[in-house]
Amino acid sequence: MITLGEFIIEKQHDFPEASGDLSGLLGAIRLASKIVNREINKAGIANIIGATGVENIQGETQQKLDLYANDTFKQALEARGEVCGIASEEEDDFVSFDTKRNVNSKYIVLMDPLDGSTNIDVNVSVGTIFSIYKRISPVGSPVILEDFLQPGTEQVAAGYVIYGSSTMLVYTTGNGVHGFTCDPSLGVFYLSHESMQSPKTGTCYSINEGNYLKFPVGIKKYIKHCQEIVPEDKRPYTSRYIGSLVADFHRNLLKGGIFMYPSTAQAPNGKLRLLYESNPIAFLAEQSGGIATTGTQRIMEIKPTELHQRVPFICGSAEMVKKAQEMVEAYPE
Repeated sequence: MITLGEFIIEKQHDFPEASGDLSGLLGAIRLASKIVNREINKAGIANIIGATGVENIQGETQQKLDLYANDTFKQALEARGEVCGIASEEEDDFVSFDTKRNVNSKYIVLMDPLDGSTNIDVNVSVGTIFSIYKRISPVGSPVILEDFLQPGTEQVAAGYVIYGSSTMLVYTTGNGVHGFTCDPSLGVFYLSHESMQSPKTGTCYSINEGNYLKFPVGIKKYIKHCQEIVPEDKRPYTSRYIGSLVADFHRNLLKGGIFMYPSTAQAPNGKLRLLYESNPIAFLAEQSGGIATTGTQRIMEIKPTELHQRVPFICGSAEMVKKAQEMVEAYPE
């Protein structure tokens, strides 16, 4: 059995210019995820569930575990010295690490420390999403906003940790998607899913149908397409929506399917954040043979204009996403 650490070292030749920095960075994420996983597993008996009463910059009420996860990942990334700054869904602005070692680092990290955190109170899977870029500002100086406003095509690595019935870390460096499952008795991640490939199609669609009346016409048409009875292509499809992007995407990655969070009348730009959620998941989707789009544009080609920018998001099995995109483009509003 190959551990995550052994696998990272084995794959260092994919990035000879990294000099081990990227490996150390992924090691910091691994460590922080184990700490967060420990707290999640005792959430029902520790005073760490529920809301803080504080809203983040998006106007969403922060959960206690949101802040705990944010602080844990931030401290782990700063301590290793391979990161010069981070941006987080839970931070109003980017955070610059200004020690001498950190300012000489060449990587920045964007993250959603705890995706789907409102599900913790009811013991449903949640996750951490991360995205890694090389800085564009001069090494040796503090990071600047432009370091974080890079299109997804510039990602060096991306991944997620899913805290579910088992804890898995899934990541890509642009050379396929690999999954590692944590052995809870040892606290070690072992390679369990090498070179993960998304099925070209599936029988599952994931969307919050409670917002149906607010969806664009093209999305409504696609949902009706999923619900049609056509025996030769296994329709009607099954509706599966967990409300945690990591969990919904992970299921569709393994089984085949499509995830959609489109624009609505109240949220014309959608809900998901481009930098913390859409770009890293899009990178993973494409590396596994899937597609990620707004419905009209490839997600990773969008040039960000602000840290907390939102975009409509459709991703998953290639054939299903192509069909959804056809319908969105056929019924523009």
